[in-house]
Amino acid sequence: MAHFETPAPIFRVDGIRAIEARFLPEARPQLMERAGAAAARLALQLLGDHDGPVLVACGPGNNGGDGFVLARHLLHAGREVIVACATDAAQMPADAHEAWGAWLDAGGDCVPAIPDGEFALAVDALFGIGLTRPIDGRYAEWVERLNRLNGLDGLDCPLLAIDTPSGLDVDSGRVLGPCVRASHTATFIALKPGLLTLDGPDHAGRVTLCDLDLDYGATFTSPGVLNGPGLFATHLRRRPRNSHKGSNGNAVIVGGAPGMVGAALLAGRAALRLGAGRVYVGLLDDRLLGVDPLQPELMLRPVTEAIGLASVLAVGPGLGRSDAARELLRTSIDTALPLVLDADALNLLALHPVLAGRLRRRALPSLLTPHPAEAARLLGSDVEAVQHERVASALELAQRFNACVVLKGCGSVLASPEGDWSINPTGNPGMASAGMGDVLTGIVAALLAQGWEAWPALAGAVWLHGEAADRLVASGSGPIGLAAGGLIDEARAALNHAIDPHSA
Repeated sequence: MAHFETPAPIFRVDGIRAIEARFLPEARPQLMERAGAAAARLALQLLGDHDGPVLVACGPGNNGGDGFVLARHLLHAGREVIVACATDAAQMPADAHEAWGAWLDAGGDCVPAIPDGEFALAVDALFGIGLTRPIDGRYAEWVERLNRLNGLDGLDCPLLAIDTPSGLDVDSGRVLGPCVRASHTATFIALKPGLLTLDGPDHAGRVTLCDLDLDYGATFTSPGVLNGPGLFATHLRRRPRNSHKGSNGNAVIVGGAPGMVGAALLAGRAALRLGAGRVYVGLLDDRLLGVDPLQPELMLRPVTEAIGLASVLAVGPGLGRSDAARELLRTSIDTALPLVLDADALNLLALHPVLAGRLRRRALPSLLTPHPAEAARLLGSDVEAVQHERVASALELAQRFNACVVLKGCGSVLASPEGDWSINPTGNPGMASAGMGDVLTGIVAALLAQGWEAWPALAGAVWLHGEAADRLVASGSGPIGLAAGGLIDEARAALNHAIDPHSA
């Protein structure tokens, strides 16, 4: 049992079931015994030296069986354990029934409802990864009771979910109805997408992967992994001493229509401080600034001149949707350069199918960074549909536009045209403020300018962007009031630290 490291594989439910079916007949001890024991070890860590009883709420299926095993191990460890179970034992699946019997044989018993009182730890073992409908009736009330223990009514009882918080769709991260809001989740065999994206992080809390000592990698692989430095490690190289600005590329930011110049400047500042050798900002605003007073190293140019100087193009921050913006997008798509598209560049793609067709036919790398509303426009869908299937939506975008894509949001989802996908674990609610996407665009452009390939550049930029926000929150700057420009220097520090841990 260990906290997961990147790039850990992520499996949907059907993949987990296939692994279980392969190992279940020969596993000794059985998988339920392994799962309950692993969760019990985590429970004991959470309890530490705290006195008081442990509440284990067991549901009618195998998730409840995991709970009985956990309860037995805690009892053997000398803890007082109260098991709430309202299921007729005769109706339990065979493995859960066996675990229930072992719990009784160990001297435990069951109560038919969650009792009043205070607990040192509560455990959600109601429903596992197979749940596909809203929880109702008695168990909906139990979910509410568990949630009230975990931080409501002045109580502060850690709440450990077994495999998944009950009520969460682990394929998508959707809350199906009443849903446990756990402080910790012990998940088994492999990570699941729903724990990492959409509503999952709010309900799963701190996720610990218990792999149950199953060596499935030779037989079962997943195209999905957790994003992190492992995906871009080959590009984390120290610069040669014999370097010059030309060695690190020319990033060009195209955007900055009247009233939106700040977006382009933010992207340009991020590109410069994340390592691009030169950064040009092509502004559509006729009142072209001569200099950025906060970043005089940026070179502000008329748009067409800037495009001609690029080794990488990033189009969209503050672009607008004018005829001139559309023509600039067409010109940019037709260049033989790596291309990053964000904001109104994406909205123009959605509005003009001819531009979308030109993008699909590009031979050079294209990278798209939509938020859910932009993704919905590109797919001709709606935000709810995109959010309900974030992994599938990102993959569809990548294939439709022949591009590497990040669908931004809680647990940003990255996808490649080849069908690879990743979920990013860094970032926090402080990033829900204006300009964050512009900074991300600049970071992507900087990494591309320095010679990173498209997929690692997108993975690295998204991870660094979120890591910078996490560092700021950890230091006391946020999450409320976290400004996009404030992330840039922290992202630079994170990149240098990733390359050389002694540098920052």
